[in-house]
Amino acid sequence: MQKQDIRIVFMGTPAFAVPTLDALVTGGYNVVGVITMPDKPAGRGHKLQYSPVKQYALDHNLPLLQPEKLKDEAFIEALRAWKADLQIVVAFRMLPEVVWAMPRMGTFNLHAALLPQYRGAAPLNWAVINGDTVTGATTFFLDHQIDTGRIILKEPLAIGPEENVGSLHDRMMEMGKGLVTRTVDLLLEAEGDVSKVPTIDQDTLLQDLKASTGIDELRPAPKIFKETCELHFDQPVRRLHNLVRGLSPYPAAWTSLGGLSPVKVFRTSIVSEGKPQPVDKFGQIETDDKSYIHVICADGMLALEELQLPGKKRMDVRALLNGFKLNC
Repeated sequence: MQKQDIRIVFMGTPAFAVPTLDALVTGGYNVVGVITMPDKPAGRGHKLQYSPVKQYALDHNLPLLQPEKLKDEAFIEALRAWKADLQIVVAFRMLPEVVWAMPRMGTFNLHAALLPQYRGAAPLNWAVINGDTVTGATTFFLDHQIDTGRIILKEPLAIGPEENVGSLHDRMMEMGKGLVTRTVDLLLEAEGDVSKVPTIDQDTLLQDLKASTGIDELRPAPKIFKETCELHFDQPVRRLHNLVRGLSPYPAAWTSLGGLSPVKVFRTSIVSEGKPQPVDKFGQIETDDKSYIHVICADGMLALEELQLPGKKRMDVRALLNGFKLNC
């Protein structure tokens, strides 16, 4: 089969999805329509803002749908009219069966983790938060339960020792587009017959994991909330350092500092670790009011290196201390 023989509908919303959509369009694949989230108000003026995927679709004259509800009959009929053979999902939302089962070849998703690990909404964040050194991406066919369908392709990606989730996101975004186009190429090689495409059952992977290691524990990747982002200095230094890395630059870890809250923390370094500290010193700040802010944690000391005070811009610790005196 040729690239134009498979009619593709692409579903996605944020910037993460745009390089993949662009790779399909510029690569000559037959993208017959795009689905993205409805416009949302943003900024002080609450003006409606287009999603990055919508902007790309408009710029390239791609047919576009923005359903409020994915089970809405008008949307279902409009989607059906596109006569898609295949749907591709990159950073969109959970689909009802009436949508994902519609194309004859089904729907596959790009997930930013090596499934079955890190099923959920924030796989990149949690991989860094947990101190992993390797993550990756997976394409898999959607089925009734979220992130559990049969795996098509996987590709690993190393996490740098001091890398934050923002940098990892950008590298994954570029890697993911290649994984998606290779997945479509597999379907083309199989002449559009999904049954001929080799896939791996995730339950089989879990059984293999248990057989080889004796454990079958899966790490989840739930949505990040404000309380997830708070720094609690009764925890080990390394855990706090990784939490900052896993939330930087967005949504960012935070703490209280000098009577102000929330103070966002974008970058830290480990001053010392591995030596338990007195409980009554957890969270205590040491500073020369010029060049450093150190915080005592459960087993050592953490340096706060890049911060943002409420209502102020993001700045390094020297610039912050130049105009702000800590009340501690």
